[in-house]
Amino acid sequence: MAQLIDGRKISNEILEEITNEVQKIQSAGGKVPHLAAVLVGDDGASLTYVNAKVRACEKVGFKSTRIHLPASTGEEVLLDKVRELNDDPEIDGFIVQVPLPEHIDEQKVVDTIKPEKDVDGFHPANLGRMLLDLPTMIPATPKGILLLLEKSNIDTVGKNCVVMGRSHTVGTPVSVLMSRNKKTANSTVTVTHSRTKDLPVITRQADILIVAIGRPEFVTGDMVKEGAVVIDVGIHRVPAPEKKSGFKLKGDVKFEEVEPKAGFITPVPGGVGPMTIASLLHNTLIASRKR
Repeated sequence: MAQLIDGRKISNEILEEITNEVQKIQSAGGKVPHLAAVLVGDDGASLTYVNAKVRACEKVGFKSTRIHLPASTGEEVLLDKVRELNDDPEIDGFIVQVPLPEHIDEQKVVDTIKPEKDVDGFHPANLGRMLLDLPTMIPATPKGILLLLEKSNIDTVGKNCVVMGRSHTVGTPVSVLMSRNKKTANSTVTVTHSRTKDLPVITRQADILIVAIGRPEFVTGDMVKEGAVVIDVGIHRVPAPEKKSGFKLKGDVKFEEVEPKAGFITPVPGGVGPMTIASLLHNTLIASRKR
């Protein structure tokens, strides 16, 4: 039976460290970090994520601003709001919650955010600096995954790491980070995707399996090596009429099948999700220091 990697517990430890830093800033008469979040439309999951980020800001003593725009907001109106936040000296960092309505070009929005305020770490300048191993904003979810491994004392050096998914938000950045010449990395990394042949053969070779493919319960027990470390990045609302909410949360991994075989595994919810928020706030603290 696998040991659960408790993302809530580890993220709370990181948030406590950030709280201590904020208290030091206040004691020295400095400016408290300020994070803004822009939400366009009324997507239920996005609203939940943004509210969780605002609550986390309150917990550590950050200032936070939530900007909620209607789904009908035009692309240029949103870009103007981004430029306004870029120029606002009170705002240290901000995010634009995705997904955005179809009529808005997400990449154009990301490109308009100033790299030094891009606490999501998605601007091409930040991704490029990450690739070159230069100081920068690391995308929050990949950063959270590495912190989970580090804080759980999981040995990654020389291990076979298989990353399922090649998105620019998770799969590609985490594959780069896991191959770096650093203590929590130094793995031999394989990236798999929708065109990969003999997928289960590859995943069964993984000492560390990072799953970020956006397909509920795709990874089954027969795809996982005995004793592997399994990091489930996926989160999906699956209908559950018996629950008051009408849904339950599932990951990309079929937990009931994989957990008995794995050595370590992240639950959904309570695994990677809280770490993403903690990493976002850590990026905001870094942005505040630089400014």
